[in-house]
Amino acid sequence: MKSQVEIYDTTLRDGSQGEGINFSLTDKLRIAEKLDQFGVHYIEGGWPGSNPKDLEFFQQARRRKWKNARIASFGFTRKKGVAVENDEQIRMLLDAETPVVTVVGKTWLLHVTEVLRVKPDENLAMIADTIRYLKDHGKTVIYDAEHSFDGFLDAPEYALATWQAAEKAGADVICLCETNGGRLPSEVTRIVAHAHGKLNARIGIHTHNDCGFGVANGIAGLEAGADHIQGTINGYGERTGNCNLISVIPTVHFKLGRRGVPPASLPKLKELSEFVDEIANFRHDPRQPWVGQTAFAHKGGIHVHAIERVARSYEHIDPTAIGNFRRVLVSDMSGRTNILVKAAELGFKLTAEMPETKAITARVKEQENLGFEYEAAEASLALLIRGVLSTGRSDLKQPAFTVESYHVSTRGDTSGSVCEATVKVRVGEAVHHTVADGDGPVNALDGALRSALGKSFPILRKIKLTDYKVRILDGIAGTGAKTRVLIQSTDGKRDWGTVGVSENIITASLQALVDSMEFALLKG
Repeated sequence: MKSQVEIYDTTLRDGSQGEGINFSLTDKLRIAEKLDQFGVHYIEGGWPGSNPKDLEFFQQARRRKWKNARIASFGFTRKKGVAVENDEQIRMLLDAETPVVTVVGKTWLLHVTEVLRVKPDENLAMIADTIRYLKDHGKTVIYDAEHSFDGFLDAPEYALATWQAAEKAGADVICLCETNGGRLPSEVTRIVAHAHGKLNARIGIHTHNDCGFGVANGIAGLEAGADHIQGTINGYGERTGNCNLISVIPTVHFKLGRRGVPPASLPKLKELSEFVDEIANFRHDPRQPWVGQTAFAHKGGIHVHAIERVARSYEHIDPTAIGNFRRVLVSDMSGRTNILVKAAELGFKLTAEMPETKAITARVKEQENLGFEYEAAEASLALLIRGVLSTGRSDLKQPAFTVESYHVSTRGDTSGSVCEATVKVRVGEAVHHTVADGDGPVNALDGALRSALGKSFPILRKIKLTDYKVRILDGIAGTGAKTRVLIQSTDGKRDWGTVGVSENIITASLQALVDSMEFALLKG
């Protein structure tokens, strides 16, 4: 039987201390419910002694039924010189009525003498008194040994004494915390192994990412004897963040061969990552390992050729196992295999021997040399492929419309300005000439184009622009530099990207807008 690894999530407490993160009460409850459904073992809801929102969270949590997770409250050991039964913060931990209480105490003599300013023996008593008192009240107690690694390297005998005091008092888990995020995996391995040889209690690992080793140090701890790991979804946390559970969870299952969350939850990993980012109002990191958009994206022709024959030759795992998917990118680095794979994804049947395949490959390289980029503009790529294939063929529809002319101007005074766009389009024998105002030239142009085309194609009225990016391709040329415009569009069900390139930003924007509308009509 595979050994169990306990997954302890502290997104709602430690994660919320990250810059730019401010979860509402509703946010915290929604995330907790999602984590429970996913199958983590512990959800740390917050610190009831810190703010009214966390107090309310625990009140709400008591009214809910949790299927998989146990809710934990968080706090410190008793204050110096205060009996544990008289410590108000300890009372608030009990009032939270969580089945699990996590308490943090000091391991490093530097903190004991210079921050807490207590004698070393008093710190040991603070740890033991708090844990024993909580155990006497029927709680599962997880002891977070803060600065375990810095403390051990500074004074190993005292660090061990703090862990042993927690164990003797009845702690269910002694979690060694790499609080400053500055230790190497080799140091974590050595110290966790030492603790594992001296303690009988379960050992946990809690790491931070200040040197980029958050996940590596967490996994090192598990390999050295820990069977409980703490972290946050997407690595949220103070400074550069905490150990990222989105990387830990699949690593435990697929790389270590141990039991973490239920296997049935793993295909929902990407969904969980994106859900929490959405609640936090963060853009999902496209380069995040395992679940990012680029995690299984292949661009080089040699790579694409290889994965078409043996996927694992360039992929460490089947992306669908964690809810992700393979993407083949097309660029000036592409070979024919890239074109064949991408064309198949877009619904075109090609073979390597077809002259059209060679023509499309050459056309893509030519366009990318001019500044076009198709990695994020698959709709424009589909139109390019279709354009090459349509030569001499009557079964492929020609563009449904053409833009005959356009004009953009700005009018205003000292109180503000308004942009106005005029567009003239031809649809068969019909000509539509419309005018629209907008907050900027592109907004006005989009409104005018949509209004003109909407007369013949009502479906286009549902199309919305969701993103607009501009990049200057040649800064040396100053205001005459080439501009690339990337536009993201949606009809509420599908999303697609288009691209335009020109020395004139309005022209580049119009190219991308026209591609967006044309693609919508082809797929509508």
